[in-house]
Amino acid sequence: MFQFSVVNQWIDEFLRTYLSEGWTLLVEFVLVALLVLTAYAVLALLLIYIERKICAFFQCRIGPNRVGPFGILQSVADMIKILLKEIIRINKVDPFLFRLACFLVIIASLCTFGALPFDGGLHAIDFNIGVFYLLAVSSLGVVGILLAGWSSNNKYTMIGAMRSGAQLISYELSCGLSLLSIVILSGTMQLSQIVEQQSDLWFIFKGHVPAFIAFVIYLIAGHAETNRGPFDLPEAESELTAGYHTEYSGIQFGFFYLAEYLNMFIIAAIAATMFLGGWMPLHIPGWDRINEIMDYIPPVIWFFGKTFFCVFMALWVRWAFPRLRIDQLLALEWKILLPIGLINILLMTLLVIL
Repeated sequence: MFQFSVVNQWIDEFLRTYLSEGWTLLVEFVLVALLVLTAYAVLALLLIYIERKICAFFQCRIGPNRVGPFGILQSVADMIKILLKEIIRINKVDPFLFRLACFLVIIASLCTFGALPFDGGLHAIDFNIGVFYLLAVSSLGVVGILLAGWSSNNKYTMIGAMRSGAQLISYELSCGLSLLSIVILSGTMQLSQIVEQQSDLWFIFKGHVPAFIAFVIYLIAGHAETNRGPFDLPEAESELTAGYHTEYSGIQFGFFYLAEYLNMFIIAAIAATMFLGGWMPLHIPGWDRINEIMDYIPPVIWFFGKTFFCVFMALWVRWAFPRLRIDQLLALEWKILLPIGLINILLMTLLVIL
């Protein structure tokens, strides 16, 4: 299998032949930052288009079909429009916290996105505590949401922010427990090592029943983390207009919009990495000929194929189920998912010991 670590090594050697150590590191940091930002923006536009098309499919209509072939440039046109929109000044808000909130949300999303391993050697950073880093940084987004609701000086935004804080903090526990099950199975928190351990068989199969239970719990809790239907209580349009970002306009609203779609991709990418082998192809023990054929598919294709499969399931759930009440939403976490997750960790531990 081809891995991008070869390309990384070639670029590093090329730069070192013409530049000093310090300048080489600086150029590499700038290149990585530009690549991450570009991938972040392009994936957001792609996800917006994909969701509109899938939504149209479920509702028996066409979806975007005017701007560009098959409507593929509709997301680009919307991006240009939101960049040109006027930022409306709101009276009696806390101006510093009001502006800070949207930046906190986008920074938390971007920092999490940078740690995703797209291929061997194709990740911005590879911590030896990668799983802990993902959980810690992704949790910072709730601070921006709470600040947005409180600083807007609006009862609807405040209610939306409080709902979101309760929802995210609650479902973060089930997400953490699900990932902890895979950490117990793999014996490491480094994402690249977790993926490499799945070279012979993915953890969802290798971990037997506990891994499958953890995968299902993670998909449910991760979907709730993205504030999307049927868990979209913080942005319930029929009750709270637009929730915690009601008072935002222009590019400030665009930051919340962008982070929401990328968070959906991040949740799906973490599921693909931890449970479905990341960039590793499907290898079945004893089926050597089929395994050789699987190796011809580039690892990046495997990663994005698994990730968009998880994205499709999230969109399927969104357009197939009605919105829950806030008491039902919290009861699902504290009375069902959390106890099952705790018992599942004990089962996974017993499996590893035996």
